[in-house]
Amino acid sequence: MTPYAARMTSEPEQQLGVGTPDAFQRLWTPHRMAYIQGENKPSGPGADDGCPFCSLPAKSDEDGLILRRGELVYAVLNLYPYTGGHLMTVPYRHVADYTDLTVEETAELAELTKQAMAALRAASGAHGFNIGMNQGTVAGAGIAAHLHQHVVPRWGGDTNFMPVVGHTKVLPQLLADTRKMLAEAWPAA
Repeated sequence: MTPYAARMTSEPEQQLGVGTPDAFQRLWTPHRMAYIQGENKPSGPGADDGCPFCSLPAKSDEDGLILRRGELVYAVLNLYPYTGGHLMTVPYRHVADYTDLTVEETAELAELTKQAMAALRAASGAHGFNIGMNQGTVAGAGIAAHLHQHVVPRWGGDTNFMPVVGHTKVLPQLLADTRKMLAEAWPAA
């Protein structure tokens, strides 16, 4: 037996400093490192401080990953998704707090969220959803200065909010392909 073959085992190998041994049961999501390191984050709280939610509407739907444009609110794929199809509904107006939305913006945000759910069910067979917004940096908002509501599709067996663990299949689909699929499945206004 070669020295290499003698080390081969189905048991996880203990490696100091890397956490709990788990053999090959860990899935890596290196695309999220850009988010963690602050890529595409605004330099300040103003609309002119590099806010991606303010600049996205100037792009084509394909380049901006925009799914639907309403009069006051638009729907866009999350550039750093937790699951396939993770999208956000975003007011065009640069506003940080939900209580600062107008009645019309609130209604359109709700309507686009309903449409997003219908599109995700039609396109991917989503069984359920996490829907919500983080208000303020201390509440977990990555871009606290521009309100956005997350719509995260869920499926039976994905067991937690970060379903890249625990017997979950990962669908290798480019964001551009997901955008096209959901835009085609979006219900008529």
